[in-house]
Amino acid sequence: MNESIDQGPQDSVPGNWVDRSAPPKLRPYLRLARIDRPIGSWLLMWPGWWAIALAANSEAASGWTVLGSPDPILLALFAIGAIAMRGAGCTYNDIVDRKYDAQVERTKGRPIPSGDVSVFRAVIFLLLLGLIGLAVLLSFNRFTVGLGAASLLLIAGYPFMKRITWWPQIWLGLAFNFGALLGWAAATGGLSLAALALYGGGIAWTLGYDTIYAHQDKEDDALAGVKSSARRLGTKTKPFLFLVYALAIALFGIAGTLAGLHPYFFVGLGVAFLHLMWQAWRVDIDNPEDCLNKFRSNKWFGWIVFVGIVVGSVWG
Repeated sequence: MNESIDQGPQDSVPGNWVDRSAPPKLRPYLRLARIDRPIGSWLLMWPGWWAIALAANSEAASGWTVLGSPDPILLALFAIGAIAMRGAGCTYNDIVDRKYDAQVERTKGRPIPSGDVSVFRAVIFLLLLGLIGLAVLLSFNRFTVGLGAASLLLIAGYPFMKRITWWPQIWLGLAFNFGALLGWAAATGGLSLAALALYGGGIAWTLGYDTIYAHQDKEDDALAGVKSSARRLGTKTKPFLFLVYALAIALFGIAGTLAGLHPYFFVGLGVAFLHLMWQAWRVDIDNPEDCLNKFRSNKWFGWIVFVGIVVGSVWG
């Protein structure tokens, strides 16, 4: 049965503007790009924004900054790039995974497996989104352009990881947090140990939140033969979450120290740590709705870390 134009897939935000107001002919494409589920764009954007803010008081930083504040032009470009590339990544993933998605209750209503968008049209849409992302990338310095081109290897490989490893979440972390390297490079023209520590912390963070996300589909994934950290860990998920979230905070702390942030940064990082501990403690891995809610709460985690970095940079 084709997906209704008035109601999106099961994991979309209820009452989102796509379902309410978007032209009916555009809705399948907006859903294909996950515009009705913006949390993915937030998660892709945050590492880049954190890096831009972290690099703001670096001697190599360029652009419009006041008292160590992040360059608003870079922030805007990374926001646009995150939306476009997240949409392109999801479209590519849905093309590759269309047969698997058709077997999973939560994803069978997506535009391609439901028949609302053909594979050919999805490819054209993918190319259009890719051109937007390319336009954003080409606005940066040459080093950042080269780094961004290298990230395409990670994006291209991700859909296949769930077929060959129990830990596709690690690969997702490598791809989704590449913005930490791009953001620092765009702001400074190079890389640093602070950027690498931020990247490592982001990978650990993603490994946690995407394991929570994967628990929504563990039963269907088992039937379809799809691997995930959720299936591998099972009842050991919560101790694992405490571990990787603690590692993420430690690496973020190292990044802030290397970047010379004011101790005020660590106040924000402490609040962020409490948020992640709340996720790990309270998540019900057998309740798909709760898993989705905890996953979405990482939008606020991103804000906490970002504000902490800005405050620590301004007073650094």
